[in-house]
Amino acid sequence: MLDVIIVGGGPAGLSAALLLGRARRRTVVCDSGTPRNRTSHALHGFLSRDGIPPAELLRQGRDEIARYDIEWRSERVTSVCRRSDAFEAQLEGGDRLQARKLLIATGVSDRLPAIEGFDACYGRSVHHCPYCDGWEWRDAPLAVLGSGRSGAALALALLTWSPDIQLFTNGPTRLPARVRQQLLTQGIAVHDDRVAALEHTDGRLNAVRMQSADTLPRGALFFTTGQHQQESFASQLGCEFTRKGTVKTDRYGQTCVPGVFVVGDASFDVQFVVVAAAEGAKAAVLINKQFQSEAGQALA
Repeated sequence: MLDVIIVGGGPAGLSAALLLGRARRRTVVCDSGTPRNRTSHALHGFLSRDGIPPAELLRQGRDEIARYDIEWRSERVTSVCRRSDAFEAQLEGGDRLQARKLLIATGVSDRLPAIEGFDACYGRSVHHCPYCDGWEWRDAPLAVLGSGRSGAALALALLTWSPDIQLFTNGPTRLPARVRQQLLTQGIAVHDDRVAALEHTDGRLNAVRMQSADTLPRGALFFTTGQHQQESFASQLGCEFTRKGTVKTDRYGQTCVPGVFVVGDASFDVQFVVVAAAEGAKAAVLINKQFQSEAGQALA
């Protein structure tokens, strides 16, 4: 019987594993090797790690937790369930793990549009977070792909990084007249035609080509097309969700299901690597305190 199973070996899961290992908790981390930012060349906003390749951050994290006898399993967890007073995780290779606590750090996946050239540019000149990648494209002509209020909000927000923003709704969208007027007042053109392709050179965006055949030169594109939980484990266990589709937790990642914690992009909506790492650390502290309380090692 393990103390903790961590599902997901990104910054949140690794950070939790580091503290749990230092607290001498028998912990296993299971990771499928498909992080959300795997196409990115660098991550930003992480003090002392700004600009580090995401894969390198994860490699360093795995090396660090290995010092504390944390077991690493490069396998996808296919299902989780409650077994009496423990949680059981079924691994893709057939093994089953049991632990007293379960920490889910599998994150989210973006809904990527089926637009020619999008995949080739994703992570190079197509991004979802202006805080992560806006600086690199400061003052460049930028495109925003998104419909409704979310697309308009992203277009307006990007004015912090560039004065040249154009919004592509990729088809007719419900956009209130006052919102359209606000965009126009800020100099943001709105294109309601379908996007046919992203013209690029080795992943560097050159222009957005519309189905009308119009081609609009752009240097980079930021998108807001929705996202979903990368895994359904929290739902399987009966966790509550917010209206935004994230798992409802307290500030320590604790869900409504006793013993189940969710941290990282799958929980709160500020989706930064540094925030995910902090959430993992906070959850680990509470998990350890719960073990201490259960063992009579804490003041009543």
